[in-house]
Amino acid sequence: MTASSLYNMVDSIFIGHGVGSMALAALGITFPFMNIGAAFGAAVGVGGSTLMSLRLGQRQYEKANNVLGNMVALNIIMGLLVGIVSIIFLDPILRFFGASDQTLPHAHEYMFILLLGNVITHLYLGLNAALRSASKPRAAMIATIVTVVLNIILDPIFIWPLHMGIKGAAIATVIAQAVVLCWQLWIFSRQRELLHLAWRYIKPVKTIVKDIVGIGISPFAMQITGCVVAIFTNNLLMTHGGDLAVGAYGIAHRLGFVFFMVIMGICQGMQPIAGYNYGARNMDRVKRVVRLAIMVSVISMTAGWLIGELFTGACVRLFTDDTALIDIAVRGIRINMLVFPVIGYQATVTNFFQTIGKVRISIFMSLSRQLLFLLP
Repeated sequence: MTASSLYNMVDSIFIGHGVGSMALAALGITFPFMNIGAAFGAAVGVGGSTLMSLRLGQRQYEKANNVLGNMVALNIIMGLLVGIVSIIFLDPILRFFGASDQTLPHAHEYMFILLLGNVITHLYLGLNAALRSASKPRAAMIATIVTVVLNIILDPIFIWPLHMGIKGAAIATVIAQAVVLCWQLWIFSRQRELLHLAWRYIKPVKTIVKDIVGIGISPFAMQITGCVVAIFTNNLLMTHGGDLAVGAYGIAHRLGFVFFMVIMGICQGMQPIAGYNYGARNMDRVKRVVRLAIMVSVISMTAGWLIGELFTGACVRLFTDDTALIDIAVRGIRINMLVFPVIGYQATVTNFFQTIGKVRISIFMSLSRQLLFLLP
């Protein structure tokens, strides 16, 4: 989800200035669509990487490699299924998500290309999670940074000189992910690595798949409920405010994700350390890393709230020059960021329970924010 949010945000900046406000509104429609696909990837990536951390902490290295192989197999299966079904029903899905006659062509162009590369996206996200579990957080960070940098380089080339518009932005995203995926596969193909890929591991095993899905159901539920809320909101905004209101909501959502991604990074860094030490029954270290993660998350989200409240106009102008759209977005962002400091604590604790396999508690905490209290 973090990576898909980064790509969508980068694409939004270039599309807002290079294609126009209707194309930017179309990206607001595609955002929950992208995150539904990412939710399936998160179920596999988070579930698999958590299970790998636990197995490594227990020094069960062969079982950890089996988990890695099952992650790859599940990502390929999920990527194909989600991609094929979504392409077949693309226009009805986009209409359901709130697309109008003006935004549908842009949204269709963008999502069609991304769905063609859906397997690449799922594998890239899954292997990045595996890198963190394999005690290679620097490699995972490099992978994310390189994909974003490549996207920043390729986006303007495809949008302006090649005159491909919103379709070009989608092509740039898929190419960036494909390049980094090749590097990830190279890392895990080296037999000297503690965690490595081999054909004998890439075969779904019922018990492993069940464990991966059982742990991954919490982030899946959290992202799906968030997407349901976004779809519902898009349709309400379309009815009462039109395409500009949908575009403004998309900007507010993306800007919020800039800061939420900081929490995701903290949680992803906490996950292998907490999981490994929980598996090794080193509870003092587990407590220390969780306390540190909570403190940094709350401070980060408080800083995000202050930036969003004090420099709202400047933030919105990163995405568009349309004055009507800017006015609507500024009001929405100031409301959307009111409870950010609370989310820092909630998201970190939810991720911790997910990391140690306390699925029911994690799901309850996920759904309480997204459905019971609906904190932005």
